[in-house]
Amino acid sequence: MTQPILFLRVAAVLGALAVAFGAFGAHGLRARVEPELLEVFETGVRYHFYHALALLALTLGGGPLWQSQWTGAAAWSWTAGVLVFSGSLYVLVLTGQRWLGAITPIGGVAFIVGWVCLAMAAPALWRADG
Repeated sequence: MTQPILFLRVAAVLGALAVAFGAFGAHGLRARVEPELLEVFETGVRYHFYHALALLALTLGGGPLWQSQWTGAAAWSWTAGVLVFSGSLYVLVLTGQRWLGAITPIGGVAFIVGWVCLAMAAPALWRADG
């Protein structure tokens, strides 16, 4: 399976999960957790969704971009970022284990690394044109 197809599937799954977690937070958690924790959960959903959409855009960006090794690195970084950043916030809210907040920044760094990798991949688009 080629990387764009793999990450299109990953983007679709992440997008579906973002909607499901968002609905769960809005309807299932509102009466169960304090507003501060609900805000933490919503932050996880927001960044989860942003990066699912970014991954979708990346896969639909076309073949030339995927000729760069940096594109796959961006996709993996964003996927890891969703798992670590958003995942740690979800688990923190659901379990009350506040120490999980200490690993959340690792996911944030993965998001940043993904965006930097995308910047490094950008010249592949222009090399393909000319």
